[in-house]
Amino acid sequence: MKKESGATMSVWMNQVQLPATQVLAENVTCDVCVVGAGIAGLTTAYLLAKEGKKVVVLESKDIGSGETSRTTAHLSNALDEQFYNLIKLFGKEGARLAAQSHGQAIDKIEEISSNEKIDCDFTRVDGFLFATTKEEEQQLMQELEALQQIGWHDVVLRKHCPVDTLTTFPCLHYPNQGRFHIMKYLNGLANAIIDNGGMIFTNSHVKEFRSGPVAMAVTVSDYAVSANHLVVATNTPVNDKLTIHTKQAPYRTYAIGVQVPKDSVPDALYWDMKDPYHYIRLQKDSVGDAGSDILIVGGEDHKTGQNHDPAACFRRLEDWTRLKFPMAEQVKYVWSGQVYEPVDGLAFIGRNPGDEDNVYIATGDSGHGMTHGTIAGMLLTDLIMERPNPWAKLYDPARTSLKSAGEFLKENINVAAQYKDYVTPGEVEDQMDVLPGTGRIMRKGAQKVAVYCDQEGVRHQCSAVCPHMGCVVSWNSVESSWDCPCHGSRFDPFGNVITGPASANLGPAS
Repeated sequence: MKKESGATMSVWMNQVQLPATQVLAENVTCDVCVVGAGIAGLTTAYLLAKEGKKVVVLESKDIGSGETSRTTAHLSNALDEQFYNLIKLFGKEGARLAAQSHGQAIDKIEEISSNEKIDCDFTRVDGFLFATTKEEEQQLMQELEALQQIGWHDVVLRKHCPVDTLTTFPCLHYPNQGRFHIMKYLNGLANAIIDNGGMIFTNSHVKEFRSGPVAMAVTVSDYAVSANHLVVATNTPVNDKLTIHTKQAPYRTYAIGVQVPKDSVPDALYWDMKDPYHYIRLQKDSVGDAGSDILIVGGEDHKTGQNHDPAACFRRLEDWTRLKFPMAEQVKYVWSGQVYEPVDGLAFIGRNPGDEDNVYIATGDSGHGMTHGTIAGMLLTDLIMERPNPWAKLYDPARTSLKSAGEFLKENINVAAQYKDYVTPGEVEDQMDVLPGTGRIMRKGAQKVAVYCDQEGVRHQCSAVCPHMGCVVSWNSVESSWDCPCHGSRFDPFGNVITGPASANLGPAS
């Protein structure tokens, strides 16, 4: 598959032959139109097709070419937000439902893989949350108490971590977690959708959404899909201008795949308690040395568009990995992705606030995109089939909470601060100062201009102002993209939109 969402290549890419798909070249009607062919969109489409619904999937690029192919593919209901915090925000019952929903999402992936005979390396493994300081050890005990309060008694405290080089402090042992190969799984889902009468159209970018009793998605080629129900599953909702984007924040996250001797690291999920934290898992090396495994290590998260040396994140990640895993050998993969952090730690899945009742969104993965995406498929299917679902209120996109007001205020103050870039000088005064393969912001009178110099030395200019809400973009030297520091829109070096919430390209430089 092409590197649609950045310059780096994840461990999952180019290992799977995806089903043949076409560009939308005619107007189509259906029961449900799903926009986005990542795990949330394809799971929703699959489950609805199994219910007998006529389903159409529209994807701007290729199947899985967005953030789904940039995951580390952990499957866990040990949530990053920590359950003692979730109890404060949602009460014991809400926290219990959060754990239950993510656990059932893992079960659903296992069930679909089995039923559809998808060979996606699905494996049940244990998870370990480990402390490295006395203070973190106290937080572990606090988390254990919270888990007991919600009735999750299978989690126990262990004196020693299975990898003794990670820590000498205790860890929490979470059973029945999982891991899989995400692109093999998406390939299986896509084939199953087609086998059940669904249609998938790729390279069909949606430029316009029209709400009403019959919803409509119109592509850049001016063909439309009309549907009784519309699901927007595009990592962050491209059909929403502001509401949801004030309730979550975009973060870049980094991962490396390091070769290690086969069976030298116990096969499990591992997480530390730092901020940002590190997350670790194994993947069997299916394309390299049969005597090796791939150790996947992620972390070093930061706000999108707000780090001017992202390559340093990879260096810190490798240094940490070599310190904690002395057996680490060659770094075979480096990649980054984008996650959205909701102000209260849980995804937004359900009817789009302020829209018609037949328009739904799935967003706010909070680092658990594989399970949140699967929850989205299960929950949205129940909503569309008019069945009750115990998780509907918990994930309702319209929810508000005074208890998360502090985080809401902090994130939106951060967004407001980005508008100062309008009055700052440019990074360069002359476009000739921009070196081949790089991008820089230049002031041209009252305007900020994004200048990219290609490998042939030709300079390309476009407006540096994101068309979503008018923030000034920043050059991402790792992924060779222009990233918006406000709400996470991303554009290729020439200003073409990669990911929303922006749905249009950067404008021309005047």
